[in-house]
Amino acid sequence: MRVLLPSILAAALGVAAPLANATAFKWASAADIPTWDIHSQNNALGNGVHASVYESLFTYNKKFELEPVLATGYKQVSPTQVRITLRQGVKFHDGAAFNADDAKFSLERAMAKTSNYGVFTQGVDRIVKVDDYTIDIFTKGPNPVLLRQLTELRVMDQGWAEKNKSLEPKDIKTKDENFAHRNANGTGPFMLKSWEQDVKLVLVKNPAWWSKAEGNVTEIVYTPIKAEATRVAALLSGEVDLVLDPSPADLAKLRSASNLKVIDGAENRTIFFGLDQFRDELPGSNVKGKNPLKDVRVRKALYQAIDINTIARVTMRGLAQPTGALIAPQVNGWTKKTDARWPYDAAASKKLLTEAGYPQGFEVDFACPNNRYISDEEICQAVASMWAKVGVRAKLRTLPLSTYFPMIQRYEASIYMLGWGVPTFDALYSLQSLVRSVGAQGDGNYNVGRYSNPQMDALIERIKAEVDQKTRNQLIEQALLLSHQDVSHIPLHNQVIPWAMKKNIDLYHRADNRIDMRSVKVN
Repeated sequence: MRVLLPSILAAALGVAAPLANATAFKWASAADIPTWDIHSQNNALGNGVHASVYESLFTYNKKFELEPVLATGYKQVSPTQVRITLRQGVKFHDGAAFNADDAKFSLERAMAKTSNYGVFTQGVDRIVKVDDYTIDIFTKGPNPVLLRQLTELRVMDQGWAEKNKSLEPKDIKTKDENFAHRNANGTGPFMLKSWEQDVKLVLVKNPAWWSKAEGNVTEIVYTPIKAEATRVAALLSGEVDLVLDPSPADLAKLRSASNLKVIDGAENRTIFFGLDQFRDELPGSNVKGKNPLKDVRVRKALYQAIDINTIARVTMRGLAQPTGALIAPQVNGWTKKTDARWPYDAAASKKLLTEAGYPQGFEVDFACPNNRYISDEEICQAVASMWAKVGVRAKLRTLPLSTYFPMIQRYEASIYMLGWGVPTFDALYSLQSLVRSVGAQGDGNYNVGRYSNPQMDALIERIKAEVDQKTRNQLIEQALLLSHQDVSHIPLHNQVIPWAMKKNIDLYHRADNRIDMRSVKVN
């Protein structure tokens, strides 16, 4: 389905024709964004694209320090009350004025049952409008990361949402759509011109934006290109200006090209496998009447059967930092102690399987994306081969991002791959999402293996409200070590992200693998 130029865009530009003296920035990566509904699917690629069109109260600067955007400041009135002053004179793309009603509505919309952003509203009790440009956020207890949570909660116009029957976020688990799924009306530096899902996305400069961009881009063209060879060919031919996720196998060629440059940087994203620890019997398995993945010995056996160094060297070609933790070193709470892996040991793996009652191994469903992370499908193929050597016959199926994430969130995978970035740069975001038992306000929102441990839940509840940094980090370390001991997940590595681009492109590499379009220059 194609989204044509919205009437709000034509009104803002005055004409529907292309902008004069347009400076286009054309980029590509493997997958498309899942939706334009900013409170529907919490997806890193989508969040990055949304940030060019919709703005939040606060954001990060180049040093990942907090800076106000639609907010102008804040005051901690009490341990459970934060007063936020809002920017005046800001307009949505359709000309409507931004005010406290929109901020309050958007934060509450992110708390809706169909929202996938509950992890960013955790601890929030209620939002109160003080006046047209002031809101108070009341929390259930002290929240040491509230402002960091607000960086990913973008603001939608309440009137636009009411008019277009988009008061509730689209439920990403279903095929049902609302108007906000394919249309956008933000306050940001760019406006949605058209979106043909999985084909092309076009944004154009917002001439009425309240701020001033460092860059000179007036049009952004994003093309999802699944095939690695095709993405590289598009860059080499000049069809695109930047590839966000070049194949490790192509990097040498790209680095040697006279008209290109490659910028490397470690991402705050950890790649791991999750395991169904909830069902009494795994669909499609030859084990009947019980679930092998509920046994910690089986989970540890799968972990120790993975030769992570070979994957890092051969499959990832150095674009990986093997890890034993669910968070990367850039994230608050990471320690060397928590980063220690269970060692690769095929013999120990076979022994554990035998002790658990599976001397001949077993069959198990294994699901992976094929266009989301660096060499995701290749990693899963390599791991399936390693598991086969200890008797575990993983029936691998790979899916594109658009269908993969709704599938795992419906709990339809026995073993699945997930990559988890940390927008708050604090371990609570990962712990709450991945190892907290499923509950309200983001608890376990991506714990799709449904791991559950009351001791873990108690630690996370303390981390949510602890304001003493030393005590809080000790609790985080305890939680990460418990995750390791329980084998709640099987960590693989932290991604190292190379961006390949034409030499005339000027931008800065970010640890969240997000392009700040405000700063892009095409020379």
